[in-house]
Amino acid sequence: MINNNLFSKLPSLKLLLMKGRTFIALIVLLIVFSIMAPNFFTITSFILVAKHVALYAILGIGMTAVIVSGGIDLSVGSIVGLCGIIAGGLILNGLTLKIFGVVIYFSVPIVMLLAVLVGVLVGALNGVLISYILVPPFITTLGTMYIARGLAMIYSGGETYANLVGKAMLGNTGFPLLGSMRIAGLPLAVWIMLIIAGIVIFIFKKQPLGWHIFAVGGNEKSSELSGVKTKQVKLFVYILSGFCAAITGLIITAQLSSAHPNTGQTWEMNAIAASVLGGTSMSGGIGTIGGTIIGAFVIGVLNDGMVMLGVSEFWQMVIKGLVIIVAVIVDQFQRNMEATLALKTRNN
Repeated sequence: MINNNLFSKLPSLKLLLMKGRTFIALIVLLIVFSIMAPNFFTITSFILVAKHVALYAILGIGMTAVIVSGGIDLSVGSIVGLCGIIAGGLILNGLTLKIFGVVIYFSVPIVMLLAVLVGVLVGALNGVLISYILVPPFITTLGTMYIARGLAMIYSGGETYANLVGKAMLGNTGFPLLGSMRIAGLPLAVWIMLIIAGIVIFIFKKQPLGWHIFAVGGNEKSSELSGVKTKQVKLFVYILSGFCAAITGLIITAQLSSAHPNTGQTWEMNAIAASVLGGTSMSGGIGTIGGTIIGAFVIGVLNDGMVMLGVSEFWQMVIKGLVIIVAVIVDQFQRNMEATLALKTRNN
């Protein structure tokens, strides 16, 4: 009798372990890197990891909303680079109005607002093309990925904008504080990530818009027949993704105090990996922001741990790709197991 009960509980135990796989993977990575890299388990190292995790998490939050709605956004890495280079250019060179022969220098808050506006506009372009012109998300965001990266190159001439400290006489100092400031011992980027996460969680759980995002990802046709404004929902998630990418671009530019048009290259993979590792289903309709943040921790710890161990950047790319594939496979196993258990429960 005991054995029968034990065997009957095994599927539920396996399902529980699968649901907690990302957290388990994070604990394992922390233990492994702490043993293999003595400098890993230090306050300085954790602060550095927290900065990177915040970037991956912010980017992943926008990506999660997009994937939950049944889409994908490959342009976020390029938006990171474009918004960062625009902020750097405005601080260093200002805005030249050739017609009037003047150069306007903006305060840091205005520079940040303009850079975020660019990210939102690119996200809106994605949303319009996908929602109203019905271009597939993969093709749309692949195209805007190249467009945004090309615009970043054109804007800067392919050059790096360095030493973005501004000048007091121009009233544009203080930008690096966005990347270096700490509040209660934590980098400002972490607090920004928590604020954005809190707002999106509130939308997901408490607002009709959040329920509609999940409904559209689960079954777009049924949602539309039920009165959900599917076009507006999809437009919103891509604007949100563009906003998150712009914020990420500003933070990384401030942390480095320099801007390069190639910043954020392949970061869309980090965002997708964080989202999928956190339990977001690539088929849409399923996902949590909390899971994405844990997934971002896994990516951040994995990246920084491999760097400390001297793992080649090329192998890092291979390992990251394998992580994404394994995460999707495990997710599929979990969905199948949940369906099987649900069927058994219904039959019993």
